[in-house]
Amino acid sequence: MFDFGSFLGFVLICIGMVLTPGPNMVYLISRSLSQGRRAGLISLAGVALGLMFFVLCAALGITALLMAVPYAYEALCIGGAVYLLYLAWQALRPGGRSPFEVRQLPVSSPRRLFSMGLLTSLLNPKIAVLYLSLLPQFIDPSRGHVLAQSLILGFTQAAISVTFNAMIVLAAGWVSAFFARSPAWMVAQRMIMGSLLGALAVRMALDARR
Repeated sequence: MFDFGSFLGFVLICIGMVLTPGPNMVYLISRSLSQGRRAGLISLAGVALGLMFFVLCAALGITALLMAVPYAYEALCIGGAVYLLYLAWQALRPGGRSPFEVRQLPVSSPRRLFSMGLLTSLLNPKIAVLYLSLLPQFIDPSRGHVLAQSLILGFTQAAISVTFNAMIVLAAGWVSAFFARSPAWMVAQRMIMGSLLGALAVRMALDARR
C-alpha cells in the first residue's frame, strides 16, 4: 500500500514532530518531574486515548473530503507545509523555554492524572492540525482505499508518539538534570529540529504543486 521510501519519510517526520515540545510533552514532563514516573505514565495513557480519538476523526474526515472536494489533496498538502513551517519557527525562535525545566504541579490521584492527560490531548490544537495536514501528504488514492491508508498512518503516528513520550517520561529526571548542566545541548536540539522541520515543509510545498 505504501512504498518504503514514503513510509520511512513519514516515520521520520513523526519522530521529529514528537520531539518538538508541545502541550502534551510539557504536561507529561512536568507531571513526571513533580510526581514521579508512574504519574507520568498514567497521564500518558490519557494522552494516548485522546490520540486514538483524533486518528479516527481525521481518517474519516480526510476520506470524505478527498472524495467530495476537487483539489482538496493539494490544499491539505500546502496547509500541512505551512504548519510545519510554524513548528519550525517555534523551535528556532529566540527565548523558547525548555520543557525539561522543573514545574511544580499539585499531587493528583491516578483517575485525575488519566483525565488530565486525556483533556490535555483533546484540547491540543497541534494534534488536530497534525493529522489533518500531515496524513494527506502520504496518502495516494491510486494505491488503495483512502480510509485504510489514513488509519495505518494515523495509528503509526500515535504509536510513535506514545513510545517516544514513554521514553521521555522514564528519562525525564535524568534529561532535566543533563540540560540543567549543559543548556547548550537544548539550544542545539532546537536548532537542528527546527531546521529539519523547515526543510520538510519546503519539500512538501514543492511536492504539492507538482
